[in-house]
Amino acid sequence: MADRRYRLTIDEDLSLQVHSWLPSSPPVASLLIVHGMAEHGARYARLAKTLTARGYAVHAPDLPGHGLTAKAKDRGWFAARSGWARVLDAIHRVRLHLASESPQAPLFFFGHSMGSFLGQHYLVEHGDGLAGAILSATSATMGPLRRVGIALLLAESLFRGRRAPAAVADAMGFKQFNKAFAPTRTDFDWLSRDPIEVDRYVADPLCGFRCSAQLWLDLLHAGASLRDPHRLAQIPKTLPVLLIAGSRDPVSLGERGPSLLAEAYRKAGLKDVSLRIWPEGRHELLNDSCRDEVMHELGAWLDGHRQ
Repeated sequence: MADRRYRLTIDEDLSLQVHSWLPSSPPVASLLIVHGMAEHGARYARLAKTLTARGYAVHAPDLPGHGLTAKAKDRGWFAARSGWARVLDAIHRVRLHLASESPQAPLFFFGHSMGSFLGQHYLVEHGDGLAGAILSATSATMGPLRRVGIALLLAESLFRGRRAPAAVADAMGFKQFNKAFAPTRTDFDWLSRDPIEVDRYVADPLCGFRCSAQLWLDLLHAGASLRDPHRLAQIPKTLPVLLIAGSRDPVSLGERGPSLLAEAYRKAGLKDVSLRIWPEGRHELLNDSCRDEVMHELGAWLDGHRQ
């Protein structure tokens, strides 16, 4: 496996750090990974090692406001306006770049958590030509507190500015998620049952930071249209989709969120929608105690859909 890092220029104001892992021979297919909130692409190296052994090329850009893409002052920040659309455009630019490098290789999409919500929008806008999509820790609903969160974030941003780390969202999000696992050892026990993996996340200076009020607003506003049938009708009916989640993932609401999404996709006419729930799994299945089984099943699903 060859490990490669490079910068990809998106526009005059943005270039993304891209982490790539390549097999020793021409790839049988490529996987584009879109990571979650307050993490980065390099964290997917273990999955990449598994998949490159199967012949896949794996690519994980650090999104705007994250990882090595962002300067410290920009961490947790997409843009002053239209941030969600800007990130979707950046993801598409990465995809076009990958297609130009390996035009014969089928291209799959993988989105985790916030990356899965970006993925839901991406499939509507750019689903044509993808070989398949995997959405991890995803949901068709952000729950009844989504609108309350927007109102509170708008109020907080009036006093602290939209670039300021969002204390309201942190309290309603990460801290609230962790309460379900009391008594807790760290603030991030909700991520995984494996304490070693949790400690790695906590020790990573590019993980666990508070995102800006504006980024949270971008995310919560995007959550308004996840099950809009008029939008879902634009997804190619033949696009295979795999939804995965842990039964104790607070972001996906356990099985409820991805089950609702699977139902919405099937109602929209998608012909190949699969749902896999791991019992007792938490938010990061790729870093949970079931990770070897998860990675094996992901590899098998990809193998079964790359023809």
